[in-house]
Amino acid sequence: MWNKPWSLMEGCVIGGGLIIVGALLQFSVGPVNWDVFAWPANGIALILYVIILALCYAMKDLVYAIRFLMTWKMAVPALVYAVLLTIIMGITQQVPSDMAPVDPIGFSKMLSFWPFVLVYVLLATIIGLVTLRQICHFRFRYIPSLLSHLGLFLVLTCGTLGSADMQRLKMFCEYGQPEWRALDQANQVHNLNVAIQLNQFIMEQDKKDKMPKRFASNVDIMTEDGKHIKTIIEVNKPYTINGWKIYQYGYDQAMGPMSRYSVFEWVRDPWLPFVYGGIGLLCLGAIGMFVMPVRKKEEIV
Repeated sequence: MWNKPWSLMEGCVIGGGLIIVGALLQFSVGPVNWDVFAWPANGIALILYVIILALCYAMKDLVYAIRFLMTWKMAVPALVYAVLLTIIMGITQQVPSDMAPVDPIGFSKMLSFWPFVLVYVLLATIIGLVTLRQICHFRFRYIPSLLSHLGLFLVLTCGTLGSADMQRLKMFCEYGQPEWRALDQANQVHNLNVAIQLNQFIMEQDKKDKMPKRFASNVDIMTEDGKHIKTIIEVNKPYTINGWKIYQYGYDQAMGPMSRYSVFEWVRDPWLPFVYGGIGLLCLGAIGMFVMPVRKKEEIV
């Protein structure tokens, strides 16, 4: 091992070593605290990360390890580790972001689990370096691959760093009374610049068992700048205003169709457009791979 050129074995060892380091951090300092990355810290962190990637790429001819990161022999083990940890996340019940893990290892809060975070940082680093290489050695026929790598880089970085700025609030609106206060997961009150007045709660029930098939709220939405909007908010049909998505969340279940209040969930994620942009680039890259096939003998990373 460690005789150049490095192989898949070295790639597996690097990824495994990163998981061990993450486990040591998990048990010594605790889960990753994403709150410290709230704006503008996450924006600064992203800029510094891109600068570090650019410096590493500039030093690739001097440091063999950097060149190795841009090969499939490192990309495959990193992807395998990421998939395995993601599977564990999928089969483990996850707790809300404001709660501590309920298991001794930390699997129940995977997004703050150090091994998970470090493996995804490794994966983002590989993708970032490959993207820089494709930009610096631009070829028209590699545009689909470049778009795919750039899109995936945006999804990984913006989706992760932007999670610190995502807000979820609950608002309880009584019939006929404007409400502008909402509660976060810690039951802290937030005064919003948008108010909602419930005009009518709407419920459609199944004729046989009287189970609700659909419930929604007819509301007036009022903003500080004088907007007055009449609309209907449903469970899966949110209304978007001032950067917030407002969802129908609940109602007085004891009263059913006669409920005198509605519960709305307010969600704001300012980084979501960048994530959607990354997904769009991934789709364009996938389409381009069918339209512009690359020569078989040329290596693609």
